[in-house]
Amino acid sequence: MNFTDNCRLVKEASYSLGILTNEQRDEILLRFADKLKANVDYILENNNKDLEHAKEIGLKTSMMDRLALSEERIISMADAIVDVVKLPSPVGIVLDEYDAKSGIHIKKVSVPIGVVGIIYEARPNVTSDCISLCIKSGNAIVLKGGKEAINSNMAIVSLAKEVLRELGHDENYVYLIEDTTRESTNAMMKLNGIIDVLIPRGGKGLIDSVVKNATVPVIETGAGNCHVFVDESADFDMALNIIDNAKTSRPSVCNAAETLLVHRNIYKEFLPLVKERLDKKNVELRGCEDTCKVLTGITEATEEDFFTEYNDLILAVKVVEDVNEAVKHIRKHSTNHSEAIITKDTANAEYFLNAIDSAAVYVNASTRFTDGGEFMLGAEIGISTQKLHARGPMGLRELTSYKYVVTGNGEIR
Repeated sequence: MNFTDNCRLVKEASYSLGILTNEQRDEILLRFADKLKANVDYILENNNKDLEHAKEIGLKTSMMDRLALSEERIISMADAIVDVVKLPSPVGIVLDEYDAKSGIHIKKVSVPIGVVGIIYEARPNVTSDCISLCIKSGNAIVLKGGKEAINSNMAIVSLAKEVLRELGHDENYVYLIEDTTRESTNAMMKLNGIIDVLIPRGGKGLIDSVVKNATVPVIETGAGNCHVFVDESADFDMALNIIDNAKTSRPSVCNAAETLLVHRNIYKEFLPLVKERLDKKNVELRGCEDTCKVLTGITEATEEDFFTEYNDLILAVKVVEDVNEAVKHIRKHSTNHSEAIITKDTANAEYFLNAIDSAAVYVNASTRFTDGGEFMLGAEIGISTQKLHARGPMGLRELTSYKYVVTGNGEIR
């Protein structure tokens, strides 16, 4: 049986999953969380296979960090599933209800989307996060992870299927495409009538490929070229802490800062403090002409640098005249993911919030908070940078559609 036939089984299974009670779905997830905790050694054994292969092929350090699991990370994955269970069900919510002029009674009710397809790269935690969100929202799931994490993903999915069998449910609620070739990815993108929506999670190349080539409807999760703008009134200690966190706490993720913008009135005093702070974390700075005059020995930034999501310990730096130029720069270069202003000026903060059209906009806080868990969504299926249906971290509600339930008493039109 090829993977297309398996996906058809997922579609068929989605109908029974969609009508399970919330209690039944929660039971699946709680058992899955317990199963992860009870099989840490099994998961790590398979993750080590992936890590060894990654070393052989020279996977860069930032991607190795995404790939690597530990007992602590696996426990966190299980805890994230429990957090999802604690959330109210997004299914069966009456969104609107009214009587029409004809006498019919109309209810607009939230329902599962059906089958959600996920194409993603070297992050095994995405596997458990997406399974938990889809099961909780009544959706079956087709997973297509990168070849770098295939053994880890197979181990996690096998545990989910084991739970489904133990509880007497259809194991096809969850399916991993084990063929890691590009051909299978291209075929998955064209499974109209089987996969109801496709969500790519990964770098710009992956996302662009899915958006351009898929015939299945896509929710675009954009790359994260995120900005931090330090206004002239900013508290320096606060700004340094935020920049450090936004760039270095986990540089490989999409909510990490990639560009620092600094107000002209403070750059000569502030930028040396930035370099001193980030040198301790081995961050490479690439600066504009004014930046290079103040920070000797750094690389001069090209225009391409300001468009780049590095996913690494590299930060582009530019001096701007004021908040207006900062906004113009962000509008030109941003991927509309997350942007922050550090300021004490409430008028500038308000202007920044209104003028920047990104999925998440911050005042005096790190861009690293753009995350389903931090936004109290339990986990996230992805971070959407588009505007239709879903935007920003996507949790349970974004995995539902709705239908109209109409009752009458013999009315005809």
